[in-house]
Amino acid sequence: MNPLVSLYGIIADLRREHQTPAAMQTLDMVGAELGRTRDNLKEAVANLEDKPLPPGGKPVLDELVQRARQEGVYDLDYGPDPYDKPPLEPLDEGTAGIGALLAISSLAGVALAILAAVLGLNAIFSSGSG
Repeated sequence: MNPLVSLYGIIADLRREHQTPAAMQTLDMVGAELGRTRDNLKEAVANLEDKPLPPGGKPVLDELVQRARQEGVYDLDYGPDPYDKPPLEPLDEGTAGIGALLAISSLAGVALAILAAVLGLNAIFSSGSG
């Protein structure tokens, strides 16, 4: 079974079992923290220790932690964040040279297009006066 499905399944079960505003707010807070911790419940709960829980929310949080430990999804680690990209490698001379040639050829194409437009307009305006 996918651990995330299990973790979020536990949260969904708790939402069905505890349909009080305090439970819903507590589980919403947990969900927000899970987004910040890449679905690590242990870190999410640690982050919530600094924040006041709604009255009656602590037992729901404790039950979530207990069930997550039983399912083995309390302290998930998915490794480094894939969106934290490593720094770009420096360009070698060949790649830089190809890039320079592409830039020069693009500029030459633009210059020729401008020249053609100027010559065309010049031909149009000079033929209209005669």
